[in-house]
Amino acid sequence: MVNNDNNNYSIYISGVGGQGIIKTSVIIGEAAMLEGYDVVMSEIHGMSQRGGSVSTELKIGNFKSVEESKADLILAFEPIEVLRGLNKANKDTTLIFNTFPIVPSTLTQTGETYPEIDDIVKNLNDNFDSVYPIEGNGLAIDAGSILSLNMVLLGACVANDDFPLSKETVETAMKNNLAPKFHEMNLKAIENGYNAIKDKLL
Repeated sequence: MVNNDNNNYSIYISGVGGQGIIKTSVIIGEAAMLEGYDVVMSEIHGMSQRGGSVSTELKIGNFKSVEESKADLILAFEPIEVLRGLNKANKDTTLIFNTFPIVPSTLTQTGETYPEIDDIVKNLNDNFDSVYPIEGNGLAIDAGSILSLNMVLLGACVANDDFPLSKETVETAMKNNLAPKFHEMNLKAIENGYNAIKDKLL
């Protein structure tokens, strides 16, 4: 249930075009409505068809925008993207992110280097209480396709005790939005992500 002081739950989702950010947002939104919550999704920012940075914002239980430093959850499909979203975070924000990097071509062109993943994780752990890196690409491939990465990460969200939606409702929303031939793979992807985070919480 939505159980914080303001009776709402804010989610900031970011990634790279083509990773399924928009579909993930739609599935979360439908799951929220299935559970009887009001939900609003912001306009989509970025170039989803061009491999650029893409972000969406959702608020479950209220119709206010996601204010800076007010997100309950940041879900990032790529390590740098979790850093981009930190203006939405405070010390109580849960950070869930895929550890597989997608190095922007601009870095190669300028001669800059991509940060070490271990350094990103350490810095986040030094400043936030709930940091959950996940090897999403490997878990997606294990489920059947890298295209199920978004459902791996959504499964990881569901494993977090503060996440307001049940795993069963999320699975129902997934089935409502994806073709039946992909259901088995994406159910496994959700399970893989769920178990990866539950193992960290034990």
